[in-house]
Parts: sequence; structure tokens; C-alpha cells
Amino acid sequence: MNKKHKKNLIEYGLFAVVVLGFYFSGLHTQVIGFAQRGLLATGIMNPDVEQIEENSNPNKLAATKADFNLHLMNSKGERVSMEQYRGKVIFINFWATWCPPCIAEMPSINKMYNNIDRDKIEVLMVSVDQKFEKAVKYRDKNNFNFEVYAPVAAIPAMYETNSIPTTYIINSKGELIFTHQGMADYNRQDFKDFLKEL
Repeated sequence: MNKKHKKNLIEYGLFAVVVLGFYFSGLHTQVIGFAQRGLLATGIMNPDVEQIEENSNPNKLAATKADFNLHLMNSKGERVSMEQYRGKVIFINFWATWCPPCIAEMPSINKMYNNIDRDKIEVLMVSVDQKFEKAVKYRDKNNFNFEVYAPVAAIPAMYETNSIPTTYIINSKGELIFTHQGMADYNRQDFKDFLKEL
């Protein structure tokens, strides 16, 4: 075995040990999320505001009426219904602590949350973790300001998804105008401006 081949084997072995170390330590979700956050910073993965504007064009066919039968519990144990937010713009994001793309987009959602008029826009961060306490601890550990929620009844079919993160936007008229599966940078100025106009 020559020196170059031996060196390559050692490098691959060390790489495998590092990867397995992250996996078995439970840090793999955060590491993958951090890498995906770097991808978000490039601007490649952004919500398509043009598509949103097209969907909200009044000259198009009638928009889909949102289902307000989403019943949730917040981190304080209080039950809330989406119905109580009727008349507001509603940003709904389904996520989980074990989902790297969800983890990657959280900082941008928190920044967006801190820079919107929360009297007019409601942000519902709905955790699909089996243990809701994990979502609350994750939010607190990362000093995110938004509230987290867990479903307390069946999720309406309109919001069922096989992919997380998934984000829905409902305008102030109660119409579902946007669905996005996968991570995105929601702190972009064009996106925040769009939310304000709804």
C-alpha cells in the first residue's frame, strides 16, 4: 500500500468518524440545519413573491377559502382556534425539531416575526413533534420570540402535508393564497412588503 493510498484511507476514516460522531451525539440535525442555513443565505431558496402576487390577483378565478377549523395549543397550555385570527393575514408554518430544513429557516422566520405588524399579521408556528415540549425547549434555547403551537384536533385536510417545513399564507379576506413546501428565507424585504399589502 503506497503512502498516498494510506493517507486517503485515513482521511476517509476520519471523515466517517466525524459524521458518525455527529449522528450518534444527536447533533446531526443542527449541523445539517446550519449547512442549509448557509444555502438560504445565498438567496437560492426564497418564497416566490411573484407567484404569490399572481395567486392574489383579483382578476383570477375565485381564491380558495381557508379552513379556519385549525385548533391549537400554545406553549402556555392555552387552546386557540385559527378562527380567532379571522380578518388578519395568517402565516402558518408546520415544522419539527428533528427536521434540518425547518431548523435552517427558523432564524429568518424569527427575524420576519420581529419586523412585522403583529396587530395585522399572525404567525402560527405549528410543531408536529410527537412531544410538544421539545418544540418549546427548542424555541426557548434559541431565544426565538414567536409562539409555538401544537395541534389539539385533526389538522384540516387543506393543511395536511407529507413534507415539512410547509408554509401557508391566508390573506385578510380568509383566502388561502400561498403554499410553499421546503425551507425559505421569509425575512426578505419583498416578502415582508407583500405580507403588509395583504
